[in-house]
Amino acid sequence: MTNFLPALYEGHAPITLQNLFRDALEAYDDWGEDTPEPIVPFEGKVLPISAVFEWMKPCTDIMPTNMLGIVTDRLSKPWNGAGPLDEMTFSTAARVMSVLVRRRLRRFGRGSIESFMDRFNQAYGTAQQG
Repeated sequence: MTNFLPALYEGHAPITLQNLFRDALEAYDDWGEDTPEPIVPFEGKVLPISAVFEWMKPCTDIMPTNMLGIVTDRLSKPWNGAGPLDEMTFSTAARVMSVLVRRRLRRFGRGSIESFMDRFNQAYGTAQQG
């Protein structure tokens, strides 16, 4: 499903992937209880946020500070990075967010594929009827 996403180059993500990661973080932040996993658009396609987080796990780039709060606010222990400015890589953030998404999906009671297909079918059905 994510084979259309740009590849990382020696652990570095192009800005389009970094922006997609930010969109996935914001979608997670807005995710209502008892609702399916959010999806995010990318170049005319949509994918679940879990796919974005999974894709970014190998990324060694430092995450911008404006994205850091969405991740650190959800940690059970305060974030204490190894760098002088408590830097966090996209890889660390992606791993944290992957765990949080999995926990949330377990509470919701359905896997991301089923909820993604339900949302796709609902959107497709509405477009066909209109």
